[in-house]
Amino acid sequence: MSKLEELINTLCPNGVKYRFMGELGDFYGGLSGKTRNDFENGNAKFITYKNIYSNIALKIDVEDTVKINKGETKNTIQYGDVLFTGSSETPDECGFSSVLTTHTEEKLYLNSFCFGYRLYDLSLFLPDFMKYLFRSNRLRTEIGKTANGVTRFNVSKKKMGKIKIPVPPIEVQREIVRILDNFTELTAELTAELTARKKQYEYYRDTLLFQNVTSENWQSLGEVIKSLNTGLNPRQFFKLNTDDAENYYVTIREIQNHQIVFSDKTDKINNQALKLCNNRSNLEKGDILFSGTGTIGETALLESTPTNWNIKEGVYTIKPNASKILSKYLMFLLGSTQIKNSYMKKAAGGTVKSVPMAEMKKLKIPVPPIEEQERIVAILDRFDKLCNDLTKGLPAEIEARKKQYEYYRDKLLTFKELSPSVAERSE
Repeated sequence: MSKLEELINTLCPNGVKYRFMGELGDFYGGLSGKTRNDFENGNAKFITYKNIYSNIALKIDVEDTVKINKGETKNTIQYGDVLFTGSSETPDECGFSSVLTTHTEEKLYLNSFCFGYRLYDLSLFLPDFMKYLFRSNRLRTEIGKTANGVTRFNVSKKKMGKIKIPVPPIEVQREIVRILDNFTELTAELTAELTARKKQYEYYRDTLLFQNVTSENWQSLGEVIKSLNTGLNPRQFFKLNTDDAENYYVTIREIQNHQIVFSDKTDKINNQALKLCNNRSNLEKGDILFSGTGTIGETALLESTPTNWNIKEGVYTIKPNASKILSKYLMFLLGSTQIKNSYMKKAAGGTVKSVPMAEMKKLKIPVPPIEEQERIVAILDRFDKLCNDLTKGLPAEIEARKKQYEYYRDKLLTFKELSPSVAERSE
């Protein structure tokens, strides 16, 4: 019998209490009417949607945090607070959480796309336990159900207050944290090694793509492609996830490491909607997908013509002119540091930025002879597979570890609910 099993058998053999979130704590909003541009040269840090989404235990020294103006006093974040992403383009990205698990003297604030949850009695939970609890699949699903919207989804804090969460004994929480921390540490070691390899790959990629380039080689993207289009937004034309939806609707989320990766979170469309999308984007083998909105610069090469999926508005499809530029060469080029810096300068918009398609066509890129492109592609292809192929090497091992971690996390965080009669007698 494991230590955790012994603790459960001793401390909560009949189950654990489940309590409503609204009963255990209170929600607070971020600073409204503010954007990143409003916060410069201040004396406190401003926690953004990206900080929360990318971290489980919120890191205070995240590079992407920005300073806020002096004199702000509202909504300071405290040790043990659970921070949530409150607004997103997809419902499953709403309510993503991080927890402040370290004490700090710094003043920390939330932006308006986020909100916080503070317990009335912090002795009920270990902050390190909550960081795992609120990212478990069950709670992620429950929180996602509270989000409403059409093109942008917002979490309802009122509905979140009615979600029930388990309150296991502190000793049980501590042992679960120890087990899950071991899992995350092993994955972190592999991820660090992969990060080092990727940096090496990026160095060689940027060197190869530009080392023999002359002034005559530079052309605009529009000169070497047949077309540049985008996908279709469902708002005016169709609905997602209808009863007859059998085809995938690809967003930026599905573009991973130069591949299209479907999951149970991928939205679906019916045959009529797929036909409308095909008329707009006309996806074909050899096309390059490029995320032009939000997380800009993710790319994927279509190895075959899609038959059961199409793309969202904001995902661009680029059709290279094969006599001038190779598809895979262009894909590597769009990921290079120099070219990415160029198109990011063209990005416009408010919170969610986009690179206009007209500006993308003006993008200047090096276009050497086809023979040179083939040589570069052959070299980079090998590096790319080592660093990004989800079926081989480190990426495959990391993916397997993540699935194993998620399985054990959800198993460990699933508790039998104590019956009301037993709960009353224990009080």
